[in-house]
Amino acid sequence: MNYKILLSAFIGLVFMFIGGLSVRADTYTSTNFKVLDPVIGAGGQRTTSDNYILQQSLGEAALGKSTSSNFKINSGFLTWPFSSPASNVRATAGDGQVTISWTAGTANLGWVLSGYSIGQSTTSGGSYAYSSKGNVTSATITNLINNITYYFVVINEDFFGNYIATSAEVSAKPISTAPVCGDHSCNGSETCATCPADCGSCGGGGGGGDGSLPPAITTKVIFTGRAFPKNAVTLLKDAQVSATTIAGADANFQISLSGLSGGNYLFSVYGEDYQGIRSSLLTFPVSVTAGVTTTVGGIFIAPTIAVDKSEVKRGDNIAIFGQSVPNSQITISVNSDQEFFEKTTADKNGIYLYNFDTDPLDKGQHFTKSKSAVSGEISSFSLAMSFLVGTKNVAAKLPTKKALKGDLNSDGRVNLVDFSIAAYWYKRPLSTAFKPIEIERLNGDGKIDLVDFSIMAYYWTG
Repeated sequence: MNYKILLSAFIGLVFMFIGGLSVRADTYTSTNFKVLDPVIGAGGQRTTSDNYILQQSLGEAALGKSTSSNFKINSGFLTWPFSSPASNVRATAGDGQVTISWTAGTANLGWVLSGYSIGQSTTSGGSYAYSSKGNVTSATITNLINNITYYFVVINEDFFGNYIATSAEVSAKPISTAPVCGDHSCNGSETCATCPADCGSCGGGGGGGDGSLPPAITTKVIFTGRAFPKNAVTLLKDAQVSATTIAGADANFQISLSGLSGGNYLFSVYGEDYQGIRSSLLTFPVSVTAGVTTTVGGIFIAPTIAVDKSEVKRGDNIAIFGQSVPNSQITISVNSDQEFFEKTTADKNGIYLYNFDTDPLDKGQHFTKSKSAVSGEISSFSLAMSFLVGTKNVAAKLPTKKALKGDLNSDGRVNLVDFSIAAYWYKRPLSTAFKPIEIERLNGDGKIDLVDFSIMAYYWTG
């Protein structure tokens, strides 16, 4: 028997056995190596040598960022975290204070949303002074000066306190709740003897008060935003027209609505451009607190849109035009099997025009829409406008002011007059003159029934 071969085989088995042992986290030293600062692990990482395998797991507070105080590790594929800002931000003014409320933002792909900071400024657009408020959806900012407009933004914070998303700006003006005597605000310590002569409602007795009650505190909602320069903006409350205004030359507008009771309302707003074309309807819920002024800011009405051809010969241009905020960047989308995006700039009056080459489009029906961006704010998309790509050019009808659904007498409102007109034709054959009106402004089935009355109820303005 060859003992040398057996001895060699035995020694090989011994080394294989030794080499296959796993070092434990509580095994600090051996004759061959030393493990410094061992980490108990479950196979998260594997480091090998000829003599041992070190298994470890490194905890992460966020994707790609370790919790160790001694080193930083970024491993795996590069990722791009995403966070959407707080939405439906509202500023409610009080006496020397403003309450900010919002709908929570979101965080994905490794970012964890851990709280919010509120940025405060007396100038629109900042700069802002920030204060962290924790993981809440409302906060009250105190020690403010009444009758000064303050501007606020809500900032998402990640696990490490970094700012990762910013909301739209809102504003509010704190107001005093002290009694008012004419144009004079009482300071709380005055009596009717020391207030001006017309102050019969200051508190405190003495000196000729007439016993009248202090004036009621106004409940008000203020809407601010951007529309179309020098054109109408209409506000609806719970589907009824409540107020209109004219936007300034810079497209900014403000609408105030007072005399409200505390509660939840559904407000909508739309604009009309220089040709009387209406924008899409922007709708949002608002919670109103009795006795305070609520400001809804950052409204950005979508552009209007029209085309110069209802049918365009393939390969020819089709003009896409409308109105938005002056000098804003307009993004135009044309839907096909492939969606095309083009950009143009509105002029000083907010009017934009883009000649789109239809050569890449297949024959058939297509749709186009647009949105606007200015000063870091982006509107929603406009209504979609359809056109046909075919073998000839057919001019589109000149844009006209769109008739309001349910408005049967064309007075811009839906009320009892329209209801009476519809009631007259209920279950009767429609006249030749009334048929086109029913098709355009009701459900278009050639008769008046409960479906038509439901449509009128939905668009009711009173």
